[in-house]
Amino acid sequence: MAGQVPRKRVLVVEDDATIAAAVHTRLAAEGFEVRVAADGETALAAFDAFEPDAVILDRLLPGIDGVEVCRRLQAARPVPVLMLTALAEETDLLVGLGVGADDYMTKPFSMRELVARTHALLRRVQRASQLAQEDSTIRVGPVEIDTAERRVLFHGEEVHLTRTEYDLLRRLAERPGQVYERERLLSDIWGFTEAAATRTVDSHVRALRRKLGPEVVRTVHGVGYALSKGPS
Repeated sequence: MAGQVPRKRVLVVEDDATIAAAVHTRLAAEGFEVRVAADGETALAAFDAFEPDAVILDRLLPGIDGVEVCRRLQAARPVPVLMLTALAEETDLLVGLGVGADDYMTKPFSMRELVARTHALLRRVQRASQLAQEDSTIRVGPVEIDTAERRVLFHGEEVHLTRTEYDLLRRLAERPGQVYERERLLSDIWGFTEAAATRTVDSHVRALRRKLGPEVVRTVHGVGYALSKGPS
């Protein structure tokens, strides 16, 4: 039909056939065009052929694991990735975030929440594209953010942040020193408000601190986070 908006494409990479089928069915019912891959090699080939708008990626895959798949996808073409993992250890989660995953969910997970997070990922990509049209620089202490290029300098040296890390840092930098509640950050950055998902915010703050130093983002216990106004 003329003028019809094309459906968003989602690549689901999951070796558990039952989970893959359930995710496929639910996303298709939500109006997405879905393709499934059961291993890393198939996922990489499908990524080139299918050109998805988003990827739902299992952390543990036969052959090429999810971390390496994510790294190769982001090197080929930046794409929003929601990582599924049975591993709840912080180190494992940070590894996934470090190679470009935008969000993660631990198994077992709610299909309703999976759909909400997929929609949120795609909205964030659209919003980031709009914000990138703004030509401005934000400076807070040793942190400099080029909003047009989505580049971050720390003490004059470029720091490579993932899409989510950049969005989180920029949000905090808009009002340095102001404390943002975890729930507000979850809503502003991730686009949904699931109280149980605030751990996602914590994980990304820890990832930011690994790249910018522990003093850049300040924790206000029981409340949330603020970007320090420290000296440049």
